[in-house]
Amino acid sequence: MARKDALLRLHARLVARRDALRKALNGDLDSFREFAATNDVGDSVDAAVDTANDEICSQLVEIESRELGQIEHALQRIEDGVYGRCEYCGGKIAEARLNALPYTNSCIDCQRENERNGQAFGPGSDEHRWAKVYDKPIEDHDADSDINLSDFEMDMSESR
Repeated sequence: MARKDALLRLHARLVARRDALRKALNGDLDSFREFAATNDVGDSVDAAVDTANDEICSQLVEIESRELGQIEHALQRIEDGVYGRCEYCGGKIAEARLNALPYTNSCIDCQRENERNGQAFGPGSDEHRWAKVYDKPIEDHDADSDINLSDFEMDMSESR
């Protein structure tokens, strides 16, 4: 029963964080739209400051989006009944790690190995995100033509 209670508490934390991130992301995107609509730049210094602020905000949105994707993945793992197991070695993820980072999908040993090798595991790794682009065949007659981004398949749910 203690395991079920712990799982319910972690589920509640994940859902609360997911909802908070969704609300924050919605607000961030709304402020981007408002700013773009009222872009009255004074001089080049103001424009540079605005550009720097936009870059910082877009990076924060990217980080929040990545975390949201990891939370969604963790909630799906709970639903599938595999939450708490490492996706890479199949071992149990320590309860302390789950309490500290409830959306983790790897045990500490696999995560350390990942960091040691400089690889990104999990949904949202660059290798996974760019796989669809690399897999697109380039035909000889297309080699010198312009690239049309609409030809590439994109999965926006992996934006992290």
